[in-house]
Amino acid sequence: LRMALDVYCKLQYTLCSLQDEEATSQRCEPQHRQIDDTEENTMTETTIPIDNGVNTDALLGAREQLSGAPEAAEFTWTANCSWVNGTFSQTTVDGFSGLGQEHRHRAPYTFDADHPECFASEDRGATPPEILLAALASCLTAGVASVAQHRQIQLRSVTATVEGKMNVLGILGADPDIRNGFNDVTVHFDIDADASPEDIQALVAQSQKRSAVFDMVTNPTRVAVEVG
Repeated sequence: LRMALDVYCKLQYTLCSLQDEEATSQRCEPQHRQIDDTEENTMTETTIPIDNGVNTDALLGAREQLSGAPEAAEFTWTANCSWVNGTFSQTTVDGFSGLGQEHRHRAPYTFDADHPECFASEDRGATPPEILLAALASCLTAGVASVAQHRQIQLRSVTATVEGKMNVLGILGADPDIRNGFNDVTVHFDIDADASPEDIQALVAQSQKRSAVFDMVTNPTRVAVEVG
């Protein structure tokens, strides 16, 4: 009987030791919680910020500050054009004024302009009408990016194609009833974004509403040409 009790006690001791080791192991092992697909997707969405490269917080802050100091909101943009030869010219953009002081770009920017060979020129640059179309496209595209950032819409790609139609009999002086400039301008956007078609349409509409160049080409502007 004594031997049986000794064997029983040893078995109980061994069993308790194994249970203690298992409990200790469970306490020490890192706990891994199962995450289902829905939760994982939610975590991913909340950890990836919308980034279209536009600092909208700074823009909104500037709007608030300038609203209280409207004189600082008066800007003057300047372009200096030099004739080279024939119909070829080079225009440099270096500085501008605003916020009550003079500013300089990080580097001067130069734009070459010329007429095409079919106009008996050497085609050493884009035509002035094409430069105007480029300005309209870039202004509207910048607006799309800014509005998308503010509305928390991630852009993947934005492409704007701008076409301007004109009858060159006007600039050639062949028909006084034909205007010199564009008769029609069409802007077509192809936008890939995490948004519905309706939201993308709204992005473009808001960009158009706030575009400086769109306003310039669709509304009369006082233009003075001086000599000397």
